Amino acid sequence: MENIERYKHLNKYLKEKFGERTLKICIDGGFTCPNRDGSKGIGGCIFCSEKGSGEHIKNIEFDSNNLFNYNESPLFICNNSTVSISEQVKRYFNSYKAKRANKFIAYFQNFTNTYDTLENLKLKYDSALIDNRIVGLEVATRPDCITEDTARLLKNYTNKYYVCVELGLQTANEKTGKFINRCYTNDDFSKAITVLNKYGIDVVVHIMIGLPTEGDKNIETLPDIKNTVDFLNKHNIQGLKIHSCYIVKNTKLEKLYYDGKYQPITLEQYIEQCAYVITHINSNIVIHRISGDAPKELLVAPSWNSHKKWVLNGLDKYLRENDLWQGKYWH
Repeated sequence: MENIERYKHLNKYLKEKFGERTLKICIDGGFTCPNRDGSKGIGGCIFCSEKGSGEHIKNIEFDSNNLFNYNESPLFICNNSTVSISEQVKRYFNSYKAKRANKFIAYFQNFTNTYDTLENLKLKYDSALIDNRIVGLEVATRPDCITEDTARLLKNYTNKYYVCVELGLQTANEKTGKFINRCYTNDDFSKAITVLNKYGIDVVVHIMIGLPTEGDKNIETLPDIKNTVDFLNKHNIQGLKIHSCYIVKNTKLEKLYYDGKYQPITLEQYIEQCAYVITHINSNIVIHRISGDAPKELLVAPSWNSHKKWVLNGLDKYLRENDLWQGKYWH
């Protein structure tokens, strides 16, 4: 029983789907966000970093000699660099990382990667799909930036690639949603799911544990996290990313923390609440991650967030000792 899979791991799912280990190429597509440019809001969500959660996309240095050499890839001014999308992919394949697998997914990670004209979206996606080893296209975005047109565009890629859309929900509690300034509603989320389901596109949802205003941190009294899990179970989704609410520099959440208005949860609380999510979520959903880790140089709190092994090993131990598994209490 020690080696039983307590939840559906992404690595195993991808290996079964593609026949071998498959890795993601994180790409900065030069997008922004309607919650930053003023169309919905200014400044983004209170926890969102200056790079729109793209800190782990390595900073690519500007090379003026190569800037205009790639005719197949128009130059998009990316947030981390002034390097074309195709060049980012080429540099990945020229690095040691490409030697760790034979198949890869082009992953547009930071900011809102469906927030542009259809023409530009197609140019950007096409600019990443330049190597035969790429078998998938994954696009992170907001629920209010999914339309019939964007879904149809993504559907066109499914003839050759596995296509997946990541949607940030964070919480199903509208009060918290307003407090964190996400600037979309649960109804926006449900509509996006309906559209993506219509076109047969897999959906991965982000939720966060330990958000401000989420009430009691006690595992026995968790109305907020329960509401979010119950809400998710009413939708046809294929994947889930679970994150702790951590604080990074130069965010509104950092100010709340230093003003004494927000206290992040402990590692023990996070593990208990993460276990609650796993045991109550649909057993068919693939768990893409159970910990979001901030770069150490940007992390303000909690300090345990920089120790990913503590989270992974702690959760595994908790599930084993309490004989828990994904969907045990899902009805």
